Amino acid sequence: MDLDALKSKLEEVQQKNQPKTEKIDYSTIYWKPPVGKSQIRIVPSAYNSKMPFTELKFYYGITHKIMSSPLNYGEKDPIAIFASKLREEYNKENYVLAKKLDAKTRIFVPVLVRGEEESGIRLWQFGQQVYEGLLALAVDDEIGDYTDVVNGRDLTVETVGPDSTGTPYNKSSVRVRLTQTPLSENSSEVETWLKEQPNPIEQFRKYSFEEVKSALEKWLSPEDENEDGEDIIDEKNDDFDDASEGLPWEKDEKKSSNFSLDTSKVKETKGDKFDKLFEE
Repeated sequence: MDLDALKSKLEEVQQKNQPKTEKIDYSTIYWKPPVGKSQIRIVPSAYNSKMPFTELKFYYGITHKIMSSPLNYGEKDPIAIFASKLREEYNKENYVLAKKLDAKTRIFVPVLVRGEEESGIRLWQFGQQVYEGLLALAVDDEIGDYTDVVNGRDLTVETVGPDSTGTPYNKSSVRVRLTQTPLSENSSEVETWLKEQPNPIEQFRKYSFEEVKSALEKWLSPEDENEDGEDIIDEKNDDFDDASEGLPWEKDEKKSSNFSLDTSKVKETKGDKFDKLFEE
């Protein structure tokens, strides 16, 4: 046998069997405020003419990767259903567990960063505090629609680092600029920015009801995890980790639960009991 030929054939076969994964440069999709001052413009959403903000719910700690809630797609969420049932019969243990299971909300908005116009429109994601501030600015009669492409306003985002926040995360504050300015003097440039935007909902893997329910069951019964095979989660954008406010992008260790579905019974019976929680 020609060992060199066999070696070449082996390398060829191994390369074919390797999954084709394209490394995504998330800096082209998301904008994360750097420490210091940045000037940005929130632009109208290409996907919702009435509202530039997109609210999405996520779970972290249920698996080793972030999970997008089925509620984001208008579908039933087994984790939300389970948490609701826990609250129906109030006790301290149920309350604590339900609180752990509550999804975290993150808000996404399309922005143009001044001085980085060549990067086009990117998504800025943040938490409730920044969101409330931006909503308050919009309803202020003296400010109005700061996303208007003709008479809108730029925003100044000031970000401080961990040395100022006393936490591992950055913190951003926003104020509106007094001068009204057009998004751009170039109409074709404006047209491109209004059409070519990353869609927030498409940046995350969509999980089925059964996938989320299975992940919840494993989280509730961690002692069974090794028997159930590999993790079901294969997050679409697991390399993206903007933890500027600690939600929910920080990589968190997998949490265990004290909840039990009656371990005195056989596994099949326990699984049946769990399934019945989601029956109509």
